[in-house]
Amino acid sequence: MYVNLRLGKKWGLRRMATPTGHFTMVAIDQRHQISALIAARLGIAADEVRFTDMVAVKRALVECLGQHASAMLLDPNYAFPAALERLPAHTGLVVTLEDNRYDDTPGGRKSRVIRDWSVEKIKRAGGDGVKLLTWFRPDADREVIDHQKRLVERIGNECRRHDIALVLELLVYPFLESARPTLDAVASPAKLPELVLGSVCEFVHPRYGVDLLKLECPLAGATLPPRDGGAAHLRAQQWFDEMGGICRNAGIPWVMLSGGVSPAQFLRVMEYAYAAGANGFLAGRAIWWDALQHFPDMEELAAQLRQQGRATLGELNALTLRVGHAWQADYSAFDSFGAEGDLCATYL
Repeated sequence: MYVNLRLGKKWGLRRMATPTGHFTMVAIDQRHQISALIAARLGIAADEVRFTDMVAVKRALVECLGQHASAMLLDPNYAFPAALERLPAHTGLVVTLEDNRYDDTPGGRKSRVIRDWSVEKIKRAGGDGVKLLTWFRPDADREVIDHQKRLVERIGNECRRHDIALVLELLVYPFLESARPTLDAVASPAKLPELVLGSVCEFVHPRYGVDLLKLECPLAGATLPPRDGGAAHLRAQQWFDEMGGICRNAGIPWVMLSGGVSPAQFLRVMEYAYAAGANGFLAGRAIWWDALQHFPDMEELAAQLRQQGRATLGELNALTLRVGHAWQADYSAFDSFGAEGDLCATYL
């Protein structure tokens, strides 16, 4: 008898969640955005940013926020060597797999994995989860779509083999000819909901092996109307509800990314998301971006992280505990065991 227990994946998700089963996670794996900020603050080119400055910022983020997050998302190039020893033992560890550089073609973006990095290395390094960001548009060229699907499916298979949770982040992006070629832009705000939901529909398929989805707001997060019961609120909520329904039907928990909105705007995003069944958040800039504006004054930067950053994270945590949907690991397969050795024989 073989039972797909996925014990490592479930334990990893438990490590990433609070004791109540909510995901209140902080992302500090951003590389392009933080290096661009450092360069701007120092008046230098982006390729002149020092490794030591990136490390110092990421170390401060872990030291100031790590105690208050259920998990933190670290990149291996800067955050992992800078801050792993400072990550509290009770805080889950999610590690980035994708390179922040990608191949941009007229037909769409192709993601790639960080050089010399792998699912196996993340597992051996003690990670609770593997995070893979996949740029995706259902209307991209077929060759680009197939590349992205193959990448996710390959990483999903590796995560199955090493029994580690796969956290898949999906982001819509502008085509190369767009007038807004930034990492966070979308090609057409009017088409954003369909693009976002089309991406989610694709990657909830079991062949990809996704254990947790990290999703963007289906609408522009900075322009969401108040949840006042009015027509605008109800129209916006329908998009979130449809996204939540896709995840619920697939049995995959989901969290929201902040995507560069303000703290107040992200709180509103989460109100919509929780009404649709979200299980938490995995957010970065909405929590710590304002504090990083004080670089290179690291003392003031840390002080603002402790004051503003913790206050924002506290508000998000309180909202999550109040109305967020809890996730619980399913160990019902154990009910079929009736003799000594059943677990050893069936856990492959």
